[in-house]
This record gives sequence, structure tokens and C-alpha cells, in this order.
Amino acid sequence: MKILFVIDTYDTSNNGTSISAQRFAAELRRRGHEVKILTAGQAGEDRFALPTFKMPVFQPLMDEHNFNFAYTEMQTIYRAVEWADVIHCFLPFAIEIEAKRYADKIGKPSTAAFHIQPQNMTSSVNLGKVDWVNEMFYFNFRKLLYNKFRHIHAPSQFMADEIKKRGYTAKIHVISNGIQDEFMEAGHRNMTQGKPKKDPEYMGKILIMMVGRLSQEKRQDVIINSVQYSKYKDKIQLVFAGRGPEYDKYVEIGKQLANPPQFVYLGRDELIHMLSETDVYVHASDMESEAISCIEAFATGLVPVIANSEVSATPQFALDGRSLFMPGSPKDLARAIDYWLDHPNERHYMEGLYQKSAKHYSLSNSVRMFEEMLMEEIEDCAKN
Repeated sequence: MKILFVIDTYDTSNNGTSISAQRFAAELRRRGHEVKILTAGQAGEDRFALPTFKMPVFQPLMDEHNFNFAYTEMQTIYRAVEWADVIHCFLPFAIEIEAKRYADKIGKPSTAAFHIQPQNMTSSVNLGKVDWVNEMFYFNFRKLLYNKFRHIHAPSQFMADEIKKRGYTAKIHVISNGIQDEFMEAGHRNMTQGKPKKDPEYMGKILIMMVGRLSQEKRQDVIINSVQYSKYKDKIQLVFAGRGPEYDKYVEIGKQLANPPQFVYLGRDELIHMLSETDVYVHASDMESEAISCIEAFATGLVPVIANSEVSATPQFALDGRSLFMPGSPKDLARAIDYWLDHPNERHYMEGLYQKSAKHYSLSNSVRMFEEMLMEEIEDCAKN
């Protein structure tokens, strides 16, 4: 198949939707498909390039999040849609709306993904918990785009349920964004051969890690503030992998700790190495449509401690209540962390169970299910 991905920002490694698109594209190509990207940025053999749309007033915020909207240059959009056998739209914005409109006009099959919770956007302007604002986004996304599709990819059952109860009428395909085999392979080594010795700078320390954008809804502040309530506070070393607008704030509040947090930006192999050294993984985010970084962590053989938020899909990964804590509560997070540190044998046993559970989220399996969704849409389109 010739598959067109439509996504405003593709070339970034600090955005979960973009990373998912990159991994799906690579796996689809490995499976023999031709994949091109309609996106903002530089032209290339694998893409149809659109100009970047600079938002008045909000552009500095967009830059902090490493995200840009693409400008709706219609001739490029038309050319891209005409090239494809099937079109897949990752986001609910202008270029996706225009690509869908033209695909329908010329009879091309098309599907969509629901990756972005409204709260992911509204949290950036301190409105993440204002229900009516978030509901307005759900309504507009549905009206302007999603109810025009027959098939929608949701990365979790939680996200599928969220859009179904808001009147989204398409068939929802629950497909994980998937993790690469390298995380599973590292986890298997760690469980069978033992974890590697810690690097010298971490010897004698308890390494606690979270991977994710440094933004309000990810709640790295809860992790920093939890350390003071832990009996292990003098030994804990926090490591946050990611970039984002809350960096300066987190550096400042982290100065109170015996071991100030480290902020790193890692490639895949470096991330796997760091996760393999880590003692406990924490995912404190209030809002997530899936949280692939959490799956990658327990795939390497880590027990996760997860915020039990009602607007997050991540609690689905907890194998029991010991891996959950009250969202936004540093004291309850410290309680959960201390439990696992107090019970190393139980932690090691559960690390093995978590590592095995990650096999359900392999990228190859996700892409196979994605292919099936595309084929179903192609067949449905041919009937109409």
C-alpha cells in the first residue's frame, strides 16, 4: 500500500504522537509498504512538505513544546492525497481536516487517530481541569473531523471509552502505540542475566526515573516533592528524561533535595541503559492517552508506580494496587515508593511479571492491527 501520514509536526523526539508516527512509518516500510508524510518542515523523498504556521501570541508556548502547526497549502495537500492508496490523520487540526475533505471528494479511503486528549493542550494554559473547556474541544474535534471517519485508532481502551461516551460514531480500533523490540530484549537480559552494575555516579544511590515532557500535566513536581517524605530521601537520585516548559521550575524546587534531580535527554539506547540501572520507575502524570514511556520502562524489568488518575490511561498497566498512588499526592507517592524499596524480593518478583506483561504492547503487533484497520477502511470505501 501507499500510505500517507498526515501530521503537523513529525520531526521531533519530544512528542509522543510524533514518535509513534515515526515508529509506525518505519515498521510499515519494513513490512513492504510505501509511506510518505504530509507535514510541516523540510522537503524530502519520504514527505510532502508544508510551510510552518506561526501562531500569533502562542508561538513561544508552541516552541517550548516542540510543536508547530502546518500551513494549509492546498496544492501540496491535494498532491499528497492523490498519491496515496489510503490516508491516515494523526491530529484534529487544519491540514488533517483539509486532507480528509479532499480524500472524500476524490473517493480515497482515510482513517484517523485520537492521540491528543484536550487536557494535554488546556493544561498548558492552566485550564486542564476546567471541564467545560475540555468538553468544548471534544465537541469541536468530533464535529469538525472525527465523525467524518468510519474508523478511528485509539491507543488505549480508556481513550476509546472517552470518545465513545461523547458521541463519536466511528468504529474504534484500540491499538497500542507499541514499543520497540529493543526494550523487551533488554528486559529479558535484565531478568535472566541480572541488571548491569550502576554507573559510578549512581553507586550507593537509589535511582528513581520518569520519562516524559516537562509540562504541567506530567506532574514531575509531585515526584520531586515526594522525596522529602521518604525514609530513603538521602539516598534517592531522581532522573527526568525529557524537555519542556517546566524545566526552570523543576530545577528550582529540586534544590531542596540532598541529591538534586538530573534532567537528561536520551536516545533510545541510552534510555534503555538508564532504565536498566533504575530501581523504581514513577509515572506521575495526571492525564495520558496511553504513556508509551511507562510501557518501555516496565518492559526493561521495572516495577512502575503510577498516578491513579481518572483522566489517564496509564493505571491500566498496574498489575495490582501496590503500583498505584493518589494523583497529585507526594505523601502517597512516597508511601508507594518506600513499599517497593522495603521489599526488594517482592519487587524483583514483580519486575519479572511486569516485564512479561509488556509483550502485549509490541510495535510489530500494533502495526499488524493497524494494517488490518487500513484494509477494512479500503474495503468499506470501495462499497460506497
